[in-house]
Amino acid sequence: MSSDSQAASLEPDQDLRMSTPQPPACSAGTPPVKVDARMDAGPPFDIEHVPVDNDPRKWSPLRKNASLALISSASMIAGLAGSIQNPAVKEMEVDLPATSAQFSWSISMFILVQGLFPLIWSAVSEIKGRKLVYLISLLLFTIGSVVVALSKSIGLVIGFRCFQAAGSSAVIAIGAATLADIFDPAERGTKMGIYYIAPLLGPAVGPIFGGALTTGFNWRAIFWFLTVVSGSSFLAFLLLFRDTFRRERSLTYQNALKQRKLVTVHTGTSVIDERPPAAKDVEKGVGVHADAALVQRAESAKLTLMDISPVRPLGLVMRRKNNAVTLFASGLLFAFGFLIPYTSARTLSTHYNYEALKIGLVTLTYGFGSIAGSLLGGRWSDHQLATLKAKNGGVSKPEMRLHSTRIGAIFLPPFTLAFGWICQKHVHVSAICVFLFSCGFLSIWIYSSTLAYIVDANNGRSSTAVACNSAFRGLFAFVAIEIAVPMQDKLGDGWMYTIWAGIMALSGLLIFVVSWKGGKWREQAEALEAKPSEDSE
Repeated sequence: MSSDSQAASLEPDQDLRMSTPQPPACSAGTPPVKVDARMDAGPPFDIEHVPVDNDPRKWSPLRKNASLALISSASMIAGLAGSIQNPAVKEMEVDLPATSAQFSWSISMFILVQGLFPLIWSAVSEIKGRKLVYLISLLLFTIGSVVVALSKSIGLVIGFRCFQAAGSSAVIAIGAATLADIFDPAERGTKMGIYYIAPLLGPAVGPIFGGALTTGFNWRAIFWFLTVVSGSSFLAFLLLFRDTFRRERSLTYQNALKQRKLVTVHTGTSVIDERPPAAKDVEKGVGVHADAALVQRAESAKLTLMDISPVRPLGLVMRRKNNAVTLFASGLLFAFGFLIPYTSARTLSTHYNYEALKIGLVTLTYGFGSIAGSLLGGRWSDHQLATLKAKNGGVSKPEMRLHSTRIGAIFLPPFTLAFGWICQKHVHVSAICVFLFSCGFLSIWIYSSTLAYIVDANNGRSSTAVACNSAFRGLFAFVAIEIAVPMQDKLGDGWMYTIWAGIMALSGLLIFVVSWKGGKWREQAEALEAKPSEDSE
C-alpha cells in the first residue's frame, strides 16, 4: 500500500477532535470561529511518533531486517563504484586514451557529484516516497555503467561516471532516513552501524574486484560487473521493498502543504480556509498537535515536485549551530577516510613496488577496521545513550549519543601521526596493515555515532539532514583528493599525515563541543522555529 493511500485511510475528524480543542458549533448566521493552528493543544510530542497507518516501526523484526539488508546491499554499490576502477588506471589511460590528470578528474567529479546529488534525492523522497527514489537512482546507475563500459573516449567516461555517481548517491541520501523511518532511536545506533558496513566494505574490496576483473578480462569488465550488480539491486527493490515514508512524520511535507495553502480547518458546521502566512517548522512543543491535525485534513491534496525546494531544507538544517558544527566535523572525518586508502595505495605502489592485487589486499585491512569500528561503535553508542538516559530519569537527548565518540577522538590523532611516519620510513608492510586497521576502526567509531546523531537531532527532517551530511562529505573529499597528490609528493607521508592528525584532533574537538553545548543550541533553534511569526499575529 502506498503512503498516500495509507494516509488517506486515517480518520481525520477523529484525529482533529483528539488533538485540538473543539470550538462550539456555529449556528446559522453566526460567523465561523477561526482556529489558530498554532494554539497549545496539550503536552509536547515528537513528530516522528505521530500515529500512522501501517507504521514501519511496528513491522515484524523479519520485515525490518529484510529492509535493512536491501538498503545495505544497495549502499555497497556506492563504495564499489568509487574505487573499483583504480587498479585499471594504466589500461584505461592507454585504451581510451587519457592522461593521468584526466583520469584523476573523473575520480574527483565522481566524489563531488555523489556528495551533492543527495540534496535532490532527499527532496524527491519527501514528496514521492523512498521506493521511487531507490528505483530511479539504481536505473540511472545501471545506464551509466553500460555507457562507460562501451565508451571510446575519456569524455564519455567522465560524463557517465557522473551518471553513476548521481545514481549511487540516493542510498547515501535516504538510506539512514529510511532506517529512521523503521527503527526507534534506542536501537538506531546499532542498526546504523550494520547499515554502514556495506558502503565501508565497498571501497575496501573494490580494488580487489577491479584488479581481478582487469587481469582476467579487461577494464570494461569492471563496468559490466557493476551493471549486473545494480540491475539485480533494482529488481530486488522493485519486488521486495515496501515504502517506509509516512508524510505525517515529515516536516518537509507539512511545510510544503502550508506554503501551498492547502490546509482547511473545520469549526462546527462551517469550513474555513486556514492559510498560515509563514511556514514554520515545528518538531516539538506548542502547536505540534494542531499542525498534525491540519495535515490530516489535507491528505487528499496532491503535492508535486515543484512544491519542494532542495535548497530551503538545506538552510533549515544548517541554521542550527549543532548541525553546522557536527556536519563540518563529519566532513573532515569522511575526507580522511577517503584519502588514507588512496594515498596508501600510491605509497605501496611507489615505495614497495606492489602490484594492483597486493595493494588491494593491504588496503583491505583498512576496510576490515572500518567494519569493526562501525559495528562496535554503533553498539557502544546505543549503550551510552541508554546509560545516560537512565541517569537522566528516563529522558534522552540526542547529544548523549556523542559521548561514545570520546575513545575514537582521543586515539585517532596519535595513530594517524604514527601511520604517517611508518609510511615515511618504509617500515615493514605488516606495521602498515596494523595502523591501517586502527585508523579505519577509530575514524568510523566516531563517524557512525555522528551520523546517528544527525538523524536523531533532526526529527521529521532526517533525510534532508543526511543529504546535507553527504554534501559536506562530497565537498571535503573532493578537496582532499585534489590536494592529496601535491601534499604527498612535496611533504612526504610523514608531514602530510602530521597535518591530518591535527585535522582529526580538530574534528574530535568540534564533536566534543556539540556534546557539551549542542543540546542548548538545538533547543534554542526548536523554540525559535516553533515561535509564531509576527506577521501571523
